[in-house]
Amino acid sequence: MLNFVLYAITAFIWGSTWLAIKYQLGVVDPLVSVAYRFLLSAVLLLIYCRIARLNLRYTLRDHAHIALQGFLLFGVNYWFVYTAEMELPSGLTAVIFSMIVLLNIINSAIFLKTRIHANVIVAALIGLAGIFIIFKDEILQFDLQNQTAVAFLLCLLSAVSASLGNITSAYNQKKHLPVIQTNAFGMLYGALVMILISLVLGKPFEIEFSVGYMGSLFYLSVFGSIIAFTAYLTLIGRIGADRAGYIALIFPVIALALSTIFENYIWTWPAVIGMLLILLGNYLIIRKSH
Repeated sequence: MLNFVLYAITAFIWGSTWLAIKYQLGVVDPLVSVAYRFLLSAVLLLIYCRIARLNLRYTLRDHAHIALQGFLLFGVNYWFVYTAEMELPSGLTAVIFSMIVLLNIINSAIFLKTRIHANVIVAALIGLAGIFIIFKDEILQFDLQNQTAVAFLLCLLSAVSASLGNITSAYNQKKHLPVIQTNAFGMLYGALVMILISLVLGKPFEIEFSVGYMGSLFYLSVFGSIIAFTAYLTLIGRIGADRAGYIALIFPVIALALSTIFENYIWTWPAVIGMLLILLGNYLIIRKSH
């Protein structure tokens, strides 16, 4: 029963964060909103670590690896996602991002020397076919002047960044760096890098004191960045990373359902077929990688 609860918490929260991000867009620059989100998450996690008397002393080399994880997983990744959602429905960004399942396998083979099975290649082609069906026009007529095409590219790049962040996290865990403290410092470093980039680019540090913005900021920081990761990592400890990975099949469906309800996303046959192919590809990848 506990496994089901952890699964449901993670899937629903991560499925709903894509819509919550929409409420972060508008007055505050996406780059600054990402900095706010993970700075708040980092402070709350570090306070928890202090109260729980968890070890917070690590070497400079450890901090360098943690900072890399933070930049990839809690920084540039979300910057691209937030920017992409200014043009794309939140549900579609979640579907594209679910290709991280494939990217994790590719990057694991490159950096961790794991083996890629032939069946995974077939599954990957199925998923890529789904992406092509949904974004055929943007891909065939790619133009940097086309904001939808650029948003699609940014969403793919966000998945690449997140995947590299996952690989960095796997490396850090092999070095026996604890997940909670690593996430706390990683979120802090990710936020600080986003602040630095904001300063370099001259982004104003505005704040929107509306219910939508402040409510979504709290939800994304506490639920999306702390509670969901805690539930997910606990689930991995109980049932293993392979079975926990099926969450990647659920959160895009939840995200699309919420997008349909709250953003009036209009379904087309290419969108339906493309989404089913992507989910099928992800399913086969996860099943064959067991």
